[in-house]
Amino acid sequence: MGSFGISIAPILSTIGGIYLLAILLRFLLQVAKADFYNPMSQAIVRITDPLIRIFRHFIPGYRGIDFSTLIVALVVEAIAIYALILLYGYSIPGPGSVITWAFVGVIYFVINIYYYAIIGSIIMSFVMMFSGNMNPHPILRLILQLTEPVMAPVRKVIPPMAGLDFSPIFIFIIIQLLRNFILATFGITARLAQVIIGI
Repeated sequence: MGSFGISIAPILSTIGGIYLLAILLRFLLQVAKADFYNPMSQAIVRITDPLIRIFRHFIPGYRGIDFSTLIVALVVEAIAIYALILLYGYSIPGPGSVITWAFVGVIYFVINIYYYAIIGSIIMSFVMMFSGNMNPHPILRLILQLTEPVMAPVRKVIPPMAGLDFSPIFIFIIIQLLRNFILATFGITARLAQVIIGI
């Protein structure tokens, strides 16, 4: 593809990343039993529904969890990896490698979603507190519902002290350890990171 492919690749990566973010948020919000009627939830459903509805015909859900959403995320990641490899002009790897990288990319993306969601909840909570408006914005409500299943177990171990919640610090340490473990275990180089969305 040459220079044209290299210039197009970041655009494809950004668009693919936004769509993959919507798919993974749909899955994680469903697992967290977040408010389905939140305007943000509805927007995510509208964006992702056409493709997920196709996969739902042959991938059943289990206990209220729509696993077709997760499979769609892996398929989108794998297609994006192949497309980015072609655009950058790299040699095409075997299907096993691409499937592995897709799995790694999705896991890493999920970890990043929680990382930035927790940061967002902290910042927005401070903004609400100092502004005096304690009525959460729909986005903040969704973020709190998304992060609560992760935060709640940690709070039982590290309860708030002097009104301050220190559980995010512990979660950030775990997230960094997981990131380092994934990168080291699967040998993710800077070149691989170019073609794996979410890293």
